[in-house]
Amino acid sequence: MTERIRDTVIRIKLQEMAESVDMARGHFPDSVDSFGQLGIIKDGIYKRIEYAIENVFDVCAILNTDLHLGVPGSDEDILENLVQHGVFGSGMRQSLKAMKGFRNIVVHRYGAIDDALAFSILKEHIGDFALFRQEVERFLQSPEARGSA
Repeated sequence: MTERIRDTVIRIKLQEMAESVDMARGHFPDSVDSFGQLGIIKDGIYKRIEYAIENVFDVCAILNTDLHLGVPGSDEDILENLVQHGVFGSGMRQSLKAMKGFRNIVVHRYGAIDDALAFSILKEHIGDFALFRQEVERFLQSPEARGSA
């Protein structure tokens, strides 16, 4: 018997995401000035947040595939599919789009990152990862995910 949703794989990805966020949070300073002075530690924070965001989008792609929501053309299509099928709400979609944008800045313009802006974004939105995990866990417990819908 095969499972409809690969919940074990999803939970591993969620755990990896949480571990990365916890590592970043554990080294995150209280002030933007301190953040700018962190050097290689700051680079590690950026890398761990990037990895956490990649895990978020891996989870979204797995859910899109396992729920047979269609072949997406982009990550935005995946998010739209998941919102339309009740996996999470439109507010979470907006948070995930913002995460993706932040990741793209970190990956593609690494040398030109505005540390003050990055500090502000991380400080304000680092809790979005926990909210994402809660919404996915809630969905995994739902009848839709368990195949009895």
